Amino acid sequence: MSSLKEICGGLPLNPLPENRGRKSGIPHAPVRTPNLDSHEEKLALKNALRYFPSSFHEVLAPEFAKELRDYGHIYMYRFCPRIEMRAYPIQEYPCKTIEAAAIMHMIMNNLDPAVAQFPQELVTYGGNGQVFSNWAQFWLVMHYLSEMTEDQTLVMYSGHPLGLFPSHRNAPRLVITNGMVIPNYSSRDEYEKLFAMGVTMYGQMTAGSYCYIGPQGIVHGTVLTVLNAGRRYLGVENLAGKVFVTSGLGGMSGAQAKAAVIAGCVGIIAEVDEAALLKRHQQGWLMEITSSLDHCIAQLREAKKKKMPLSLGYHGNVVDLWERLAEEFNSTGELLADLGSDQTSCHNPFNGGYYPVQLSFKEANQLMSSNPVKFRTLVQESLRRQVAAINRLSDQGMFFWDYGNAFLLEAQRAGADIEKRGANKAEFRYPSYVQHIMGDIFSLGFGPFRWVCTSGNPEDLATTDFIAKSVLEKAVLQGVTASVKQQYSDNIRWIQEARKHNLVVGSQARILYSDQKGRVAIALAINRSIAEGKIKAPVVLSRDHHDVSGTDSPYRETSNIYDGSAFCADMAVQNFVGDSFRGATWVALHNGGGVGWGEVINGGFGLVLDGSADAEERAKMMLSWDVSNGVARRCWSGNNNAYETICQAMQKDKKLKVTLPHKVVDDNILEQALSC
Repeated sequence: MSSLKEICGGLPLNPLPENRGRKSGIPHAPVRTPNLDSHEEKLALKNALRYFPSSFHEVLAPEFAKELRDYGHIYMYRFCPRIEMRAYPIQEYPCKTIEAAAIMHMIMNNLDPAVAQFPQELVTYGGNGQVFSNWAQFWLVMHYLSEMTEDQTLVMYSGHPLGLFPSHRNAPRLVITNGMVIPNYSSRDEYEKLFAMGVTMYGQMTAGSYCYIGPQGIVHGTVLTVLNAGRRYLGVENLAGKVFVTSGLGGMSGAQAKAAVIAGCVGIIAEVDEAALLKRHQQGWLMEITSSLDHCIAQLREAKKKKMPLSLGYHGNVVDLWERLAEEFNSTGELLADLGSDQTSCHNPFNGGYYPVQLSFKEANQLMSSNPVKFRTLVQESLRRQVAAINRLSDQGMFFWDYGNAFLLEAQRAGADIEKRGANKAEFRYPSYVQHIMGDIFSLGFGPFRWVCTSGNPEDLATTDFIAKSVLEKAVLQGVTASVKQQYSDNIRWIQEARKHNLVVGSQARILYSDQKGRVAIALAINRSIAEGKIKAPVVLSRDHHDVSGTDSPYRETSNIYDGSAFCADMAVQNFVGDSFRGATWVALHNGGGVGWGEVINGGFGLVLDGSADAEERAKMMLSWDVSNGVARRCWSGNNNAYETICQAMQKDKKLKVTLPHKVVDDNILEQALSC
């Protein structure tokens, strides 16, 4: 078993570690099919070997070639470290700076088997969200971080550590880019080749930026989505007895089970992968599992009648579940589902993100590598069937929304009936959850703020929970608008419920939707508590890239922007750059994430609070920009909530001056001008 000191010592070469191959008994990534030609295969092998002195090439070349043939990628299994991979208390990392130790803490959390979807393939979540491309990169990064000083910055190119470069103490300690491929070559097929050759990487959102905090990272947003769906679609505050049907219990989608119970409804979640079901059940996120549709329907009816919260995992294909619900309506006239969505990894539909109903889980995994063309055909047929069943129930009053996972986009490409007549190309028959729910929240400046207590001590997390709750309660007492008060009330409820529901998986972390005022106030209060010794070690601030300013994604985060700029990525890029010189400890910019490769540009940050006055200034400056950038952009696109929010911000901060749009109130002027 390796120690942290050994992990930080660089690549283990003398002697080479034993090649134990793939571990049994843990989930593994599906076999990839990059379809490399002979020249590209040689290039992939050459690119992998350049991490090692030539004296080792004779030994490593054959096994790397075998990995490429067998799995479609060179993961370098021989170098998978023999250490209990988890987020160790920050003081245990052998580093010269506390910032580097905090980054190590976050990296090892992303690769913790309790957290990561496919830990040996360095995939944290989403089927292909990589932390690194191979294990050599892990060893080099940990070594560089252990050596880093306050006048150096580590530069990461799509998993590859380019090196430590001279900078200064106010610069980021780490700058990450993932998947920055020239736009005309940013296609799904090109990605498979480039990843296999080891030259780019899909970092999802918080996988490749080292900021993932387990399924808790999405559970708060899912709770807010379900609660607000009830308000908007059903006209109710209390979801008792209401049924929410969806799919997916993986790294991010696993949040749905816990969110349903916290929201008070009946959640029925389909999942084809038994390992994912069992993992969520063992972690206490899922109350019950069944592989029987009859039992599933019976439990649904009982919970609905008794108005009991329930999270029931159906071990089977979601298409079977939707079609059974449609059959129940046809035979009894009873509409069993009130709300519906989908969280399969449809950004990656042909490589393990979506499993066709015609095949078992095992058969599908075999076919996707042996006959990718046939597998693609079955996936698209399955998508058409799923949409047909959803449409049948929707016509009777069930409300369905797209969860920003490219489900409707891929269904459209498959020829499913999801057209919305007269709509723009980013709109479908069903809304994105951003269009109808989260977009309004983003426009107020609220988004998935989060923090990690690097001591690893649950008492520190409890202290931060109390701080956050107190800050929000104080803000309400000071007076806020009705819409902001609703958000604060939901967030106070969340922070009260969070500890009760044992949401921590991996690092001692918390997510809390908050606006600019709340984020800054919480950060400063936490920093003061560190200085006073009430919190025993530094705290890392971060957020999901899925936030107010962090992501340009026309089918998700920016789907409610209607001025034609939804397909433009200036906001996310400016956010990444602006965070970097306003105090972030590290910054990341990604192609892909959530909706898929080539469909989105997104970025994130990490900021270490250590109790110092310097950390306080960094937090105030960087967090303010990190929110106001996106609110200002949404204001310029014509969003009324964002307009009011940014005007209020300018009144309070005289240094802030935002270009405000003038409304075109008479469409006749446009029509007359265009008719000339």
